[in-house]
Amino acid sequence: MQEINTNRLILRNFAEKDAPGMLEYLVNPRVNCFLDERISTLNEAINSANKKSQDDSHIAVCLKENGDLIGELFCMKEEPDTYGVGWNFNHKYEGRGYASESAEALLQYLFTQKEARRIYAYVEDDNYKSQKLCEKLGMRKEGCFLEFISFTKYDDGTPKYENTLQYALLKKEWLVAMNKGIEEVRYSQPDSL
Repeated sequence: MQEINTNRLILRNFAEKDAPGMLEYLVNPRVNCFLDERISTLNEAINSANKKSQDDSHIAVCLKENGDLIGELFCMKEEPDTYGVGWNFNHKYEGRGYASESAEALLQYLFTQKEARRIYAYVEDDNYKSQKLCEKLGMRKEGCFLEFISFTKYDDGTPKYENTLQYALLKKEWLVAMNKGIEEVRYSQPDSL
């Protein structure tokens, strides 16, 4: 994938050097959908980073100031022009706007460089932070799939099914929002003297 730079971040392919940062947030995933990616050793993290380095759908999110990995984005293409997106970040970096800054850059890249027509995200109904991020990105809630998928089991071994929300954004909606944002910036500028 082509490297993307934002004000504070670099979005790029994974590299082996990302293993320690990856271990920090995948040793104990906070959201059930990432339980399958759980790792517990640096060697597992190295293997995971090397595997993801070969796959453009997994994107490392790094601080521009020092190159440290703080999380990841992913985008899976569905032919001909739809992408499913998601994110997983180290909790140490929460509350600083990094997730929205990187996800906004990803959406812009997909709409303008990859000619995406539609982008969607699945979010569990108890993952309020990701729901808020989807809304901040301008995505609309399209529905809730009851008992949609199971990532874990109850103590008795039966599957625990998750209710999953789907959010989506069409390119034409994104373009309207971008133009509106430009107009708001233009009209909120103070008059020059």
